[in-house]
Amino acid sequence: MSKRIIAWIAASLVIAGILSLFASSHPDGFEKAGEETGYIEHASTLLPAPMPDYSLPGIDSWISSSISGLAGVLITFAVFVFFGKRLGRKTR
Repeated sequence: MSKRIIAWIAASLVIAGILSLFASSHPDGFEKAGEETGYIEHASTLLPAPMPDYSLPGIDSWISSSISGLAGVLITFAVFVFFGKRLGRKTR
């Protein structure tokens, strides 16, 4: 793995694990619009979230948010590596 990729992964982990703790706790645009229109009370999900509201169930602290951010970065990286290797083989 090249040094450039390792640097990007390290930067992503720092952002997800530390800087994400300073993110706003206010709802985003879609959630706010759903609250204002009354839609959010009737909303449902197809699948349960493994880390609802960017936290781990049973852990109520900043560590929970940090771990869920780190897990998100690592899962996203793994998915991209998997598909990159799969698609890379077919184009050769």
